[in-house]
Amino acid sequence: MALIKTQCVEPIAEEAREAPRDCAGLISRLAASDPTARRWAARDLVDCPEAAAALVERLKQEVDVSVREVILTTLTSLGDPIAIAGLVDCLRSEDTALRNEAIEAMQQLPDAVAPVMHGLLADPDPDLRIFAVNILESLCHPQVETWLIEVIDQDPHVNVCGAAVDLLGEVGTRNARASLQRLKARFANEPYIRFAADLALGRLHEN
Repeated sequence: MALIKTQCVEPIAEEAREAPRDCAGLISRLAASDPTARRWAARDLVDCPEAAAALVERLKQEVDVSVREVILTTLTSLGDPIAIAGLVDCLRSEDTALRNEAIEAMQQLPDAVAPVMHGLLADPDPDLRIFAVNILESLCHPQVETWLIEVIDQDPHVNVCGAAVDLLGEVGTRNARASLQRLKARFANEPYIRFAADLALGRLHEN
Protein backbone atom coordinates (compact mmCIF):
# COMPACT_ATOMS: atom_id res chain seq x y z
CA MET A 1 0.00 0.00 0.00
CA ALA A 2 1.37 3.40 -0.92
CA LEU A 3 2.35 5.74 1.84
CA ILE A 4 0.09 8.75 2.29
CA LYS A 5 1.69 12.05 3.25
CA THR A 6 -0.07 13.51 6.26
CA GLN A 7 1.48 16.96 5.90
CA CYS A 8 3.57 18.92 3.43
CA VAL A 9 6.86 20.66 3.92
CA GLU A 10 5.89 24.25 3.13
CA PRO A 11 3.32 24.72 5.93
CA ILE A 12 5.93 23.52 8.41
CA ALA A 13 8.37 26.11 7.12
CA GLU A 14 5.78 28.88 7.29
CA GLU A 15 4.76 27.85 10.79
CA ALA A 16 8.40 27.90 11.86
CA ARG A 17 8.59 31.45 10.58
CA GLU A 18 5.61 32.61 12.67
CA ALA A 19 7.08 34.90 15.32
CA PRO A 20 7.60 38.62 15.83
CA ARG A 21 9.40 39.88 12.71
CA ASP A 22 11.17 42.76 14.46
CA CYS A 23 14.92 42.46 14.94
CA ALA A 24 14.67 41.56 18.63
CA GLY A 25 12.15 38.83 17.84
CA LEU A 26 14.32 37.44 15.06
CA ILE A 27 17.39 37.38 17.31
CA SER A 28 15.44 35.43 19.92
CA ARG A 29 14.44 32.92 17.23
CA LEU A 30 18.10 32.07 16.65
CA ALA A 31 17.82 29.92 19.77
CA ALA A 32 14.65 28.10 18.64
CA SER A 33 14.67 24.31 18.91
CA ASP A 34 13.51 23.97 15.29
CA PRO A 35 16.39 24.44 12.83
CA THR A 36 13.92 25.68 10.20
CA ALA A 37 12.95 28.52 12.52
CA ARG A 38 16.60 29.32 13.16
CA ARG A 39 17.28 29.32 9.44
CA TRP A 40 14.41 31.72 8.71
CA ALA A 41 15.54 34.01 11.51
CA ALA A 42 19.13 34.04 10.29
CA ARG A 43 17.99 34.85 6.77
CA ASP A 44 15.63 37.64 7.80
CA LEU A 45 18.23 39.26 10.07
CA VAL A 46 20.01 40.54 6.96
CA ASP A 47 18.04 43.75 7.47
CA CYS A 48 19.18 44.11 11.10
CA PRO A 49 22.74 45.45 11.33
CA GLU A 50 22.62 45.23 15.12
CA ALA A 51 22.27 41.43 14.86
CA ALA A 52 25.88 40.70 13.86
CA ALA A 53 27.04 39.82 17.38
CA ALA A 54 24.09 37.48 17.97
CA LEU A 55 24.65 35.80 14.60
CA VAL A 56 28.31 35.20 15.38
CA GLU A 57 27.46 33.78 18.79
CA ARG A 58 24.90 31.43 17.21
CA LEU A 59 27.38 30.42 14.50
CA LYS A 60 29.87 29.23 17.11
CA GLN A 61 27.37 26.74 18.54
CA GLU A 62 25.15 25.90 15.58
CA VAL A 63 25.24 22.21 14.59
CA ASP A 64 22.86 22.31 11.63
CA VAL A 65 24.86 22.82 8.43
CA SER A 66 22.06 24.59 6.56
CA VAL A 67 21.58 27.07 9.40
CA ARG A 68 25.32 27.76 9.53
CA GLU A 69 25.31 28.46 5.80
CA VAL A 70 22.53 31.03 6.15
CA ILE A 71 24.19 32.67 9.16
CA LEU A 72 27.41 33.03 7.18
CA THR A 73 25.53 34.46 4.19
CA THR A 74 23.85 37.03 6.41
CA LEU A 75 27.11 37.95 8.14
CA THR A 76 28.73 38.39 4.73
CA SER A 77 25.88 40.65 3.63
CA LEU A 78 26.18 42.73 6.82
CA GLY A 79 29.98 42.90 6.54
CA ASP A 80 30.31 45.40 9.39
CA PRO A 81 33.21 45.60 11.88
CA ILE A 82 31.32 43.45 14.41
CA ALA A 83 30.74 40.74 11.80
CA ILE A 84 34.40 40.86 10.75
CA ALA A 85 35.61 40.71 14.36
CA GLY A 86 33.35 37.72 14.96
CA LEU A 87 34.68 35.91 11.91
CA VAL A 88 38.25 36.62 13.04
CA ASP A 89 37.39 35.12 16.41
CA CYS A 90 36.13 32.01 14.61
CA LEU A 91 39.61 31.58 13.13
CA ARG A 92 40.79 30.77 16.67
CA SER A 93 38.24 27.98 17.08
CA GLU A 94 39.25 24.33 17.46
CA ASP A 95 36.43 23.52 15.01
CA THR A 96 38.12 23.04 11.64
CA ALA A 97 34.87 23.39 9.71
CA LEU A 98 34.08 26.67 11.46
CA ARG A 99 37.55 28.04 10.70
CA ASN A 100 37.22 27.12 7.04
CA GLU A 101 33.76 28.69 6.85
CA ALA A 102 35.09 31.90 8.39
CA ILE A 103 37.96 31.99 5.89
CA GLU A 104 35.56 31.55 2.97
CA ALA A 105 33.26 34.27 4.29
CA MET A 106 36.13 36.71 4.79
CA GLN A 107 37.40 36.06 1.28
CA GLN A 108 34.17 37.59 0.00
CA LEU A 109 34.70 40.84 1.93
CA PRO A 110 37.95 42.38 0.63
CA ASP A 111 37.21 45.97 1.58
CA ALA A 112 35.91 45.07 5.05
CA VAL A 113 38.77 42.64 5.74
CA ALA A 114 41.58 44.91 4.51
CA PRO A 115 41.71 47.07 7.70
CA VAL A 116 42.30 44.00 9.91
CA MET A 117 44.71 42.14 7.63
CA HIS A 118 47.90 43.66 9.05
CA GLY A 119 46.80 42.63 12.53
CA LEU A 120 46.04 39.09 11.40
CA LEU A 121 49.38 38.73 9.64
CA ALA A 122 51.17 39.96 12.78
CA ASP A 123 49.19 37.82 15.23
CA PRO A 124 51.35 36.00 17.83
CA ASP A 125 49.80 32.67 16.78
CA PRO A 126 51.52 31.34 13.64
CA ASP A 127 48.51 29.16 12.84
CA LEU A 128 46.30 32.23 12.68
CA ARG A 129 48.87 33.95 10.45
CA ILE A 130 48.63 30.96 8.11
CA PHE A 131 44.84 31.27 8.11
CA ALA A 132 45.30 34.94 7.21
CA VAL A 133 47.42 33.93 4.22
CA ASN A 134 44.68 31.47 3.27
CA ILE A 135 42.19 34.36 3.25
CA LEU A 136 44.44 36.20 0.80
CA GLU A 137 44.25 33.25 -1.60
CA SER A 138 40.88 34.38 -2.94
CA LEU A 139 40.75 37.96 -1.65
CA CYS A 140 40.27 40.31 -4.59
CA HIS A 141 42.20 43.26 -3.19
CA PRO A 142 45.04 45.27 -4.76
CA GLN A 143 47.21 44.91 -1.64
CA VAL A 144 47.38 41.10 -1.69
CA GLU A 145 50.86 40.95 -3.21
CA THR A 146 52.15 43.68 -0.87
CA TRP A 147 50.89 41.79 2.17
CA LEU A 148 52.47 38.55 0.96
CA ILE A 149 55.81 40.27 0.34
CA GLU A 150 55.71 41.67 3.88
CA VAL A 151 55.12 38.16 5.19
CA ILE A 152 58.10 36.61 3.44
CA ASP A 153 60.29 39.58 4.41
CA GLN A 154 59.32 39.69 8.08
CA ASP A 155 57.64 36.55 9.40
CA PRO A 156 60.03 34.35 11.42
CA HIS A 157 58.01 31.14 11.06
CA VAL A 158 58.94 28.83 8.20
CA ASN A 159 55.42 27.46 7.75
CA VAL A 160 53.88 30.93 7.48
CA CYS A 161 56.48 31.92 4.90
CA GLY A 162 55.90 28.65 3.08
CA ALA A 163 52.18 29.39 2.77
CA ALA A 164 52.91 32.93 1.56
CA VAL A 165 55.52 31.93 -1.01
CA ASP A 166 53.20 29.27 -2.44
CA LEU A 167 50.55 31.93 -3.02
CA LEU A 168 53.06 34.41 -4.43
CA GLY A 169 53.81 31.82 -7.08
CA GLU A 170 50.21 32.21 -8.22
CA VAL A 171 49.57 35.94 -7.83
CA GLY A 172 53.00 37.57 -7.58
CA THR A 173 54.60 39.96 -10.04
CA ARG A 174 58.23 40.87 -10.59
CA ASN A 175 57.87 43.21 -7.60
CA ALA A 176 58.33 40.13 -5.40
CA ARG A 177 61.61 39.01 -6.95
CA ALA A 178 64.00 40.66 -4.46
CA SER A 179 61.97 39.48 -1.47
CA LEU A 180 61.92 35.92 -2.77
CA GLN A 181 65.70 35.99 -3.15
CA ARG A 182 66.04 37.28 0.42
CA LEU A 183 63.70 34.55 1.62
CA LYS A 184 65.91 31.88 0.07
CA ALA A 185 68.92 33.32 1.87
CA ARG A 186 67.07 33.62 5.19
CA PHE A 187 65.92 29.99 5.10
CA ALA A 188 68.96 28.57 3.32
CA ASN A 189 68.69 25.32 5.29
CA GLU A 190 65.02 24.74 4.43
CA PRO A 191 64.80 22.75 1.18
CA TYR A 192 61.08 23.36 0.70
CA ILE A 193 61.42 27.14 1.02
CA ARG A 194 64.22 27.15 -1.54
CA PHE A 195 62.19 24.97 -3.90
CA ALA A 196 58.98 27.02 -3.47
CA ALA A 197 60.83 30.32 -3.88
CA ASP A 198 62.50 29.13 -7.08
CA LEU A 199 59.14 27.93 -8.38
CA ALA A 200 57.56 31.29 -7.56
CA LEU A 201 60.43 33.17 -9.20
CA GLY A 202 59.83 31.19 -12.37
CA ARG A 203 56.14 32.05 -12.35
CA LEU A 204 56.25 35.77 -11.57
CA HIS A 205 54.03 37.86 -13.80
CA GLU A 206 55.11 41.03 -15.52
CA ASN A 207 54.08 44.28 -13.77
